[in-house]
Amino acid sequence: MAIIEQPLRDTRTSTGAGHPEGADPSIVAWVERLALHATPDEVVWCDGSTPERARLIRQMVDAGTLEALDPELRPGSYLARSDPDDVARVESRTFICSAREEDAGPTNNWVPPSAMRETLHGLFRGAMRGRTMYVMPFAMGPVGGPLTRYGVQVTDSPYVVLSMGTMTRMGAEALAQIGPGTEWVKCAHTVGAPLAPGQADVPWPCNKTKYISHFPETREVWSYGSAYGGNAILAKKAFALRIASAIGQDEGWLAAHMLLLKVTNPRGRVFHVAAAFPSACGKTNFAMLQPTIPGWTVETLGDDIAWLAPGPDGRLRAINPEAGFFGVAPGTGRGTNPVAMDTLTHDVVFTNVARTDDGDVWWEGMTDEAPAHLTDWLGQDWTPASSTPAAHPNSRFTVAAAQCPTISDDWDDPAGVVVDAVIFGGRRATNVPLVAQARDWEHGVFMGATLASERTAAAEGTVGELRRDPLAMLPFCGVHMADHWKHWLEVGAKADAAGGAPAIFQVNWFRKGADGRFLWPGFGENIHALAWMLDRIEGRAEGTASPFGLIPAEGEIDHAAAGVDDATWAELFGLDKAALAAEADDAQAFLDSYGDKVPEPIREGLARMRADIDEL
Repeated sequence: MAIIEQPLRDTRTSTGAGHPEGADPSIVAWVERLALHATPDEVVWCDGSTPERARLIRQMVDAGTLEALDPELRPGSYLARSDPDDVARVESRTFICSAREEDAGPTNNWVPPSAMRETLHGLFRGAMRGRTMYVMPFAMGPVGGPLTRYGVQVTDSPYVVLSMGTMTRMGAEALAQIGPGTEWVKCAHTVGAPLAPGQADVPWPCNKTKYISHFPETREVWSYGSAYGGNAILAKKAFALRIASAIGQDEGWLAAHMLLLKVTNPRGRVFHVAAAFPSACGKTNFAMLQPTIPGWTVETLGDDIAWLAPGPDGRLRAINPEAGFFGVAPGTGRGTNPVAMDTLTHDVVFTNVARTDDGDVWWEGMTDEAPAHLTDWLGQDWTPASSTPAAHPNSRFTVAAAQCPTISDDWDDPAGVVVDAVIFGGRRATNVPLVAQARDWEHGVFMGATLASERTAAAEGTVGELRRDPLAMLPFCGVHMADHWKHWLEVGAKADAAGGAPAIFQVNWFRKGADGRFLWPGFGENIHALAWMLDRIEGRAEGTASPFGLIPAEGEIDHAAAGVDDATWAELFGLDKAALAAEADDAQAFLDSYGDKVPEPIREGLARMRADIDEL
């Protein structure tokens, strides 16, 4: 059963306002069918304007959804508190509904499209009763750019509207780009909490039943029951990674869970770097790196998602398809990421952080010492003696990328930037060296395909157990992961034939010594590893062979300048034959779980690694 196969009706609001003049008929028809089925009290088409945002904020403050922060301490900023059961992505309720189960692969939850459509048809019936349906046309990427893609999301959550206005180019300008021949992604969202006549609403409505469902072939996302950003801001992970990975596979480009940097060396040469790190691996800090080596400049292009496509000359170019940052607050402070703290001084929506008595915000890691009293993320009194965290561990900030002090002047260039280097990085206490360069693109894709992090004592599972997160895309790939590796290989081969694919590197900031201490200082000192990578591209460093590819040769990195002595430096690159053999066995088992779909170059990468280990 197709969702909502009813005749059209007029959906003009109570004020008499209909759809915007010039809106493509396909969008109007889709919205009208949804309105007939979900039965909102009114339909509002969003234009993305500043007055519209101001009205929405006033409405949310009046409803208790947002609390205004002190206008002197945090101008234009607000605090939202979610339902305690709606605080994170729900991977167990996230589905890839491809036509064939084999196209979803073993790492995704699959439901046949027809079955999921029938379920959603029932859930969406009357789901917006008592609420407003907001219609948000949006662009992923600079409006009018060659790699920019378009979508329309409907929602009954004003919090989602506010977030979409920050995270995307949302409104009339995007709507004007969608014509009869434009492909656009349909994104439907409801909190799943209809209101009966006279029923009082709550600031953060949601439903215990949740579905985040993706239809790759028909380019649709349907989300029910959650108002949390990762489940409800459908332009982000849902469109920009899960659906985009399917679009990119069809069209010959890559959707990647990657930050983007612009780096200028002391000689004035500019490089562009894309880097993929799983969670808790220093991604945001690296996106806002403040180099400690004089003469180097690092600017931010994006902190989370990159789309890479062949440019006119065949070389890979990248854009950041987002317009804002949806970052994790805990752990962010002056000592760890001063650039992020400077980004958050004004016009921010914070979610599930604590509130100070003077009307500002606080979270664990923001300062060395906690305030004597706070109102925690649940709205309860909190002191340093409390047994629970003041801010939820997944508390967030939503802020415009343009506010970042290190944002590059060309961060939103529609043409994108030529990618010189790709970096993969995981959290590894052992085995993996500080930095290594892949021998070629195929070896680099093997590096990314077998990327892993070790679980810590704070995570579920056995301490030290490897958790593979291929290309840092495990929760976000909308196609079979092995097909995604094959696609990476194909895109790289074409770029190589056109004059050179980006160099690929692997980093590990988290190696520990026998005493459990981190061997590398990280943060701004990571410029030492980054400088070596870019020197390799420029032909200023030779490197030396290892089972991981090329590692720095003696004297190529001034580790003493980073505060690392000779013995520690040697430990950062130490090789234990037995441990590496076990690592190869684990990688083998991981690849075997994908069966015969694993591309041969990936298998060859593992075989080469085994041979290099045997020669140690």
